[in-house]
Amino acid sequence: MLDAELKTQLAAYLQRAVRPIHIVASVDDGEKSRELLALLDDLKDASPRVSVEVVRDDAERKPSFALTSPGHDIHLRFAGLPMGHEFTSLVLALLQVGGHPSKAAAEVVEQVGALDGDYHFETYFSLSCQNCPDVVQALNLAAVLNPRIRHTAIDGALFQDEVEARQIMSVPTIYLNGEVFDQGRMTLEQIVARLDTNAVEREAKKIAAKAPFDVLVVGGGPAGAAAAIYAARKGIRTGVASERFGGQVLDTMAIENFISVPETEGPKMAAALEQHVRQYDVDIMDLQRAQRLVPAGGDGLVEVALENGASLKAKTVILSTGARWRQMGVPGENEYRNRGVAYCPHCDGPLFKGKRVAVIGGGNSGVEAAIDLAGIVAHVTLLEFDDRLRADDVLQRKLKSLPNVRIITSAQTTEVLGDGARVTGLIYRDRQGGDAHRVELEGVFVQIGLLPNTEWLKGTVALSPRGEIVVDERGQTDVPGVFAAGDCTTVPYKQIVIAMGEGSKAALAAFDHLIRASAPRSSGAVAEAA
Repeated sequence: MLDAELKTQLAAYLQRAVRPIHIVASVDDGEKSRELLALLDDLKDASPRVSVEVVRDDAERKPSFALTSPGHDIHLRFAGLPMGHEFTSLVLALLQVGGHPSKAAAEVVEQVGALDGDYHFETYFSLSCQNCPDVVQALNLAAVLNPRIRHTAIDGALFQDEVEARQIMSVPTIYLNGEVFDQGRMTLEQIVARLDTNAVEREAKKIAAKAPFDVLVVGGGPAGAAAAIYAARKGIRTGVASERFGGQVLDTMAIENFISVPETEGPKMAAALEQHVRQYDVDIMDLQRAQRLVPAGGDGLVEVALENGASLKAKTVILSTGARWRQMGVPGENEYRNRGVAYCPHCDGPLFKGKRVAVIGGGNSGVEAAIDLAGIVAHVTLLEFDDRLRADDVLQRKLKSLPNVRIITSAQTTEVLGDGARVTGLIYRDRQGGDAHRVELEGVFVQIGLLPNTEWLKGTVALSPRGEIVVDERGQTDVPGVFAAGDCTTVPYKQIVIAMGEGSKAALAAFDHLIRASAPRSSGAVAEAA
């Protein structure tokens, strides 16, 4: 099942286990069960601490397997073969069940262990989803830390009957005790905050008690991470308040244009960014959504009010709140979001196997999405508002070579249709002839660009007509002491490498501002003032 190199790596990792790992496999006579048994044989061969028991007559999903350790009450199960993006989840689960400590913060580990309640989580994932491992790994760890937490990670593509019955059209989808808990990427901290009702209040009190920062970065994407590193290297008090560290990068599949790194994936880059920032004395406050910016008053401090009720103050602030997927803004889009309307083809594409879908947008993202989906679904209809596709020529040639793709230009999507439960089609208007047309389908993937996360800044800093923060060549906004960087600004070309450069520049400009603000005035200036 595993190649020789992967087996060698796995054996090296499993040397860190300090207690036995017992695997109980539930299988039938199907091909996938045979593949699972081959995988489990490789795991058993990789470490003498691993043992495997095979069961064929139980009521568990097949194929699936549970991980536990003798003498420890652990309820952790994988339904399907956790390969692809989920292979890392499997390795981490083996290590944690085997007694190797996780890298989670000690306070979070303590918080999980103290949760009082019986929680049965089920997470539906797809092997091509880059967001799913975060959820799977978080809940696996929770199951290891607290015996009253049970977790089953389920490959939605393998258990299509369940996906259909539960009408799951987006991954990761998390169930708690049989009811939908959430959809989309979540960290362990976010999950615990939902379960521990007093967590938000406690965190707000901690934040409110913090001393003012020299530089406060709002946002934890590439621009924010670069700004934090450059500021911290100057030896000044630096903080980062972010809704989710990594930002849009977490939702990016393949990154092949970051100079000096030929190829990587978004979640890997996001983890590397956070690891790099944590090498410095930076106060990272994750899961924090900014709500209001208050310019400096008599105390010379800029204030950032957070959604949890707390406020942070700083001598300078760098806004790097990034952007999010732009929505079409048509009837039916919000109603059927995660019920056929999707924004991540890599994550949700496998759930539409053998179905008909549309991709909205003819830029690089839209054409790449259509190409990827064409290998999974029955048919792809690509609709572009302009009279021609805007993607790179090499992508257009590839798209036009695919037999199950239809390209429609000069098409304005006007409505998403559904039956109350899921998408059944869409209506578009021919911008040249004016006629309306209906397309029967089961999924709509929206790929029409980005929208800056700046709504909370309206009336405080100058924004462009597109909602971007207006900055000068130094990243300075029109508010003294407030700088901005990255995809939320008017700087053209929204790219990771550009965002990092802009974040670094903004930090240097903020440091320069601090120096000038703290410098004593000349005697001439004093005399003039007198």
